[in-house]
Amino acid sequence: MPHELSLISTIAAGFGLALIMGFLASRLKMPPLVGYLLAGIIIGPSTPGYVADMALAGQLAEIGVMLLMFGVGLHFSMQDLLAVKRIAIPGAIVQIAVATAMGCATGLYWGWSLGASLVFGLSLSVASTVVLLRALEAKGVLESINGRIAVGWLVVEDLVMVLVLVLLPPMAGLLGGKVEVAHGAASDSNLWLTLGLTLAKVGAFIALMLVVGKRVFPMLLWQVARTGSRELFTLCVVAAAVGVAYCSAKLFDVSFALGAFFAGMMMRESEFSHRAADESLPLRDAFAVLFFVSVGMLFDPRVLLDEPLRVLAVAAIIILGKTVAAVVLVLLFRYPLNTALTVGASLAQIGEFSFILAGLGVALGLLSAAGQSLILAGALISIAVNSLVFSLIEPVLAWMRQHSELARRLERRDDPLAELPTTVDQAHLTGQVVLVGYGRVGRRIAGMLTERGIPYVVAEQNREIVEKLRAQNIPAVSGDASDPAVLIQAHIARAGMLVIATPDTFQVRKMVEIARTLNPAVEIILRSHNEEEARLLSQENIGQVFLGEETLAVGMGGHVLERMGKSKQPIAAH
Repeated sequence: MPHELSLISTIAAGFGLALIMGFLASRLKMPPLVGYLLAGIIIGPSTPGYVADMALAGQLAEIGVMLLMFGVGLHFSMQDLLAVKRIAIPGAIVQIAVATAMGCATGLYWGWSLGASLVFGLSLSVASTVVLLRALEAKGVLESINGRIAVGWLVVEDLVMVLVLVLLPPMAGLLGGKVEVAHGAASDSNLWLTLGLTLAKVGAFIALMLVVGKRVFPMLLWQVARTGSRELFTLCVVAAAVGVAYCSAKLFDVSFALGAFFAGMMMRESEFSHRAADESLPLRDAFAVLFFVSVGMLFDPRVLLDEPLRVLAVAAIIILGKTVAAVVLVLLFRYPLNTALTVGASLAQIGEFSFILAGLGVALGLLSAAGQSLILAGALISIAVNSLVFSLIEPVLAWMRQHSELARRLERRDDPLAELPTTVDQAHLTGQVVLVGYGRVGRRIAGMLTERGIPYVVAEQNREIVEKLRAQNIPAVSGDASDPAVLIQAHIARAGMLVIATPDTFQVRKMVEIARTLNPAVEIILRSHNEEEARLLSQENIGQVFLGEETLAVGMGGHVLERMGKSKQPIAAH
């Protein structure tokens, strides 16, 4: 086939076969993602028949990673990132150390060199951001506190891997790799100088985005939106995502994914950020499929027959070892059990950084091709079963809370934030509002209650927010409101109203059930994100449901009618 058609043939084969295999996987009650991986194996070099251009497929997949991380940045503000820094930074660093130790010990047990074992362990320690985002979006918890912690955790992991990729070449000689390659990869053998330069570059990039990007991107979107051209607006969004990602990698040695993520966070300051997210969604989905196809293309199925026990060991480290380590770490930070399980499931896979690190290890003579194949096998298996791992969170959580007294007490043991302070006037908490969630919506509701002197208690999963509220003498308890103990601490039995302002609507019914069991007369207010969900909640007579778009329309319509002198009658929602 002519060389100039290789791009077209790769895209056509990738999308076409991914559609077929994804459809078959869906009909077999499996995630479509499994079909995408199988499509990559079929058109990869390890199976007979047509072989797609692996280099082109990898680059197309990288574009998908950029667009996907850009979309995450559009929904993830710097405040969200800073709000989880106390758990995300130490948690990610310790988890990387634990997973690396497990992988390194396994490699040494197999008789590998220290360098090979270290690269192997590091490759198993970092999760795929693409896989995580798809899983969180599928569960609808991307914007919940659990989702923000998981995303923040992986952002820290990505930053650590950026440093590892820079420091590994100059260290290759010390670890038994190719000395000439190692020296060629770094101009100075002084590791501290290399580390300092890397940190300076990353810091310069972040500072540039915070100072310049925060002002330039919103203004750019505004100017393009004024043209009225939808094509130009979409082009502006894609150009910003890909352009910033490319420049960040070339100028600051920051990964494509991190560059696009920060570009999205800065563009979030624009009033057109939601439109930008909607316009880029089809491209993000399409190129994300190519990412999974490219993963399948790298996999050689023969490793399953040649080294079945080692493949199982690798999968166990990724799916079980990392999950257990993350769950323990999150519980040590005294977050709820469901947060620990969500973060643990988020890390039970590996992806793009693992491939890059393994490839670099082979190029430096540290890791063998067999070791790289084991890493790819572990990635394929962990990605394929990650949806299953996420689906097990709720059943496992319910079983643990029902059968384990330790599980019920673990997240609340000796935790001062899980109980209202003794300084709170208990008599004051009668007929109060119990406010679940203190995000963008919850903060505004709390502000209005404070202005009118209405007592309220906040139930919030983010411990740092609870600490800040208590510093302001606002009654608040830390924990998941779907746990009866949290609502009991918020004195739901004496409350006049329960307001569920959290974006995580999966536990709404359980919260309502607990509240009405403890206080049948309590009035319940909740939010919804789409009309179908709002309709179902209204039909179940759970409480008064507010839909974002509908409430906005009522507010804007009321203002229009008032200005036009037609506001004689109250405005009804439709």
